[in-house]
Amino acid sequence: MDKLLILNASPRAPKSNSKRYAQLFANACPAESVCRNVNKNNHAELIGAMEECSDLLFVFPLYADGIPVTLLRLLKDMEETPPQKKPVVSVLINCGFLEPAQNDVAIDMVRLFCAQNGYDFGSVLKIGSGEAILDTPFAAFARAKIKKLALCIAKGKKRTLKVSMPLPKKLFLRASRSYWENYGRKNGVTKEEMSTMRIEGE
Repeated sequence: MDKLLILNASPRAPKSNSKRYAQLFANACPAESVCRNVNKNNHAELIGAMEECSDLLFVFPLYADGIPVTLLRLLKDMEETPPQKKPVVSVLINCGFLEPAQNDVAIDMVRLFCAQNGYDFGSVLKIGSGEAILDTPFAAFARAKIKKLALCIAKGKKRTLKVSMPLPKKLFLRASRSYWENYGRKNGVTKEEMSTMRIEGE
């Protein structure tokens, strides 16, 4: 691997968990790397940067069982105006579910894009409980798998890795419910209000 471009494709890129994951990856990667945020105005610049890289890592959260629109728009432009030298595309994805397999559909979307547009698909890290794991004693598990992903990409190996908090599902759900109820209280939102399907400002 010559050089790696890490793209944070979270809609909340500057203040996202994906930013934390991207930085952990960059710190673990033995090869030269550069990390950039994706936004609606910099697609041409990012595609130009791909010309100088052998590998590309998308870092993003699961959105409605798929990829976020931030990434979808970039992929559309990568299809319409691709770099002359196409990098190997790898994925680091996280979701709020306990099970890493919840990320599979989104990964398949990126894999299909690569197959249809001549991009080589590389390695994958699927992170479950991704909204929380970095702030728990289990963060070391995530860091270890991120380091392993970095080594796989650097060595040109194609691997699918996964990590999550090793908790029973009932305990994870109880902790998640408590977290969101406390978060709601801090912002003046009741449990009942969070349970409705009504959209703010409707």
